[in-house]
Amino acid sequence: MLLADEPTGNLDESMRDEVMDVLERMWKEHGLTFVMVTHDSVLAKKAPRLVTIRRGRVTVEENAGA
Repeated sequence: MLLADEPTGNLDESMRDEVMDVLERMWKEHGLTFVMVTHDSVLAKKAPRLVTIRRGRVTVEENAGA
């Protein structure tokens, strides 16, 4: 299991994309469960499943396009 809390929070877009490419490759090649916390909507849209918490309510969405 790979847990990442804002792994790209302080990076520019170019470095963010590089880091995410590495993490995504690890996830796919090793079959890891990858849990990432982010406020970056660009990254969130790439996830196959999106869990959001707003005002104490948890919602889960499947992203067929990811």
